[in-house]
This record gives sequence, C-alpha cells and structure tokens, in this order.
Amino acid sequence: MMAAIVAGTVSGTALLASGNTRLTTCALGAALVLYAGYTLLSRQILVPARHEMWLSLLVGVSTGTVTGGTGVFVIPAVPYLQALGLQKDDLVQALGLSFTVSTIALAVGLLLRDAFHDNSLLLSTLAILPALAGMWVGQVVRKRVSPATFRRWFLIGLLFLGAEMFVKPLL
Repeated sequence: MMAAIVAGTVSGTALLASGNTRLTTCALGAALVLYAGYTLLSRQILVPARHEMWLSLLVGVSTGTVTGGTGVFVIPAVPYLQALGLQKDDLVQALGLSFTVSTIALAVGLLLRDAFHDNSLLLSTLAILPALAGMWVGQVVRKRVSPATFRRWFLIGLLFLGAEMFVKPLL
C-alpha cells in the first residue's frame, strides 16, 4: 500500500501543481462526511482478509492520486485502514505511517514539478511543532479511552474535517 501511495502521489502532483483544486477538495469533503456519517449511524465496514492484498494496492494508488491532486491524504486510506479492523494503537500507527509516506511523496512530487517554494517549506516546517504536540496529546488520550469511544471520536473528527473540506472551497 505504501509503495502505491508513493507512485500515485508523485504522479498526482501534476493536478495540484496545475492550480485549481476547489472541486476535488469539495468532493473529498463530501466523501468524508458520507463515510463518517454512515459509519457512525450503522455498523463498521470490514474488509475480508482475502481481499486485503489487492485492495491495499488499489487504495494506495487512489490515496496517492488524491494526495497528489489535493494535498489531502485522508481518502480513501483512513476509511480503508479502519475497515481492516485494526486495534486502536495499530490503527494510529498505520495512519501515521500512511501520513508520513504521503507527506514525503507529496514533497518529492512537488519538488519534481518546481511547485515547492521556499516560503512553503518554512511554513511547513513550523507546522511540525503543533503537529507533534497534537500527536503527544493524542497518545495520552488514546491510552485512557475505550476502543468504542476512540472510534466514535475518530469518526466525529473525520466528519468535521470533511465538512470543513466541503464548505471552505465554496466560500
């Protein structure tokens, strides 16, 4: 899955470097809202183990293409990883790996297309500090909540993220 994310992201950066991502970001937001809302109101979608290998490749390429086109690396990796039925610590570790690989591949793709600017590098570097603080807080909280509570708040967070992604391009 990670190798497919790299391939999809590096090739997908052509979309991001070309300019307008309003429509794709809005569509991604809608997909997140639908997924999180559905999963909150019904039972969890589960991926059978026999389909995991080919789905991982498909999800990796799709996630990479979406990442390259929008700079957002949530869909479809997050719902897919959650559908694997991982325990909360394993899920967080898999998400962290996916986000790290996506971030590095996005940077490489943008560099290859001369779409990475010095001011972006500085701001991105500064953004690491609150991200690390958030990861630390998340680890503390994750150890203190039940899996059901963790799942519910994880999905609520995805719902709000999707709503913001849907509305912001329309304003």
